Amino acid sequence: MNFLAHIYLSFNDKEITLGNFIADSIRGNKFHHLPAKVQKGIKLHRLIDTYTDSHPIPKISSKRLHANYSHYSRVIVDIFYDHFLAKNWSTYSDVPLELFVDDFYDLLEENYEILPDGVKRMMPYMIAENWIFNYSKMDGISKVLNGMNRRTQNKSKMNFAIIDLENHYQAFEKEFTEFFEELLVFSKQKFISLTKKNNI
Repeated sequence: MNFLAHIYLSFNDKEITLGNFIADSIRGNKFHHLPAKVQKGIKLHRLIDTYTDSHPIPKISSKRLHANYSHYSRVIVDIFYDHFLAKNWSTYSDVPLELFVDDFYDLLEENYEILPDGVKRMMPYMIAENWIFNYSKMDGISKVLNGMNRRTQNKSKMNFAIIDLENHYQAFEKEFTEFFEELLVFSKQKFISLTKKNNI
């Protein structure tokens, strides 16, 4: 669910952005029908996820939630971190968040034919309710958590995680800021490696 981070960490490359966004809807290596650079975006997404899963800082954030949400804690941390990226957007980009997100929605619509079916089903709701822009707001995060809880048939109780965010807001924000600084360096290195001229 950390859509904004993956879009941002595509470094304004449209095809990489597409791959990075749709990667969670692609199983295994079933992406060879897609344009070569979109495939690289999928690979970048997976490298980012592997790095994040093994990094100690997100583990600290997740541990704070684990007693209440068990294995859903990592998903919740992804959502929290997207909130802090959106909230502090001007620190990371000169492009206003609203314009950045609108351009991304346009990119999806322009490439609708190659999107996985799951993304096609989700897209109208995401755009109509402006999910990604609304990550910057607490009520936007609350809606995301409620939606995720419904997807688990209310088993995850993720809707209550907004209380954890409120109660530990500064700690989560500090952890995000420290982690994202390192993630940016890692992602840029992998982006350059994947997209260098002799590798396209």
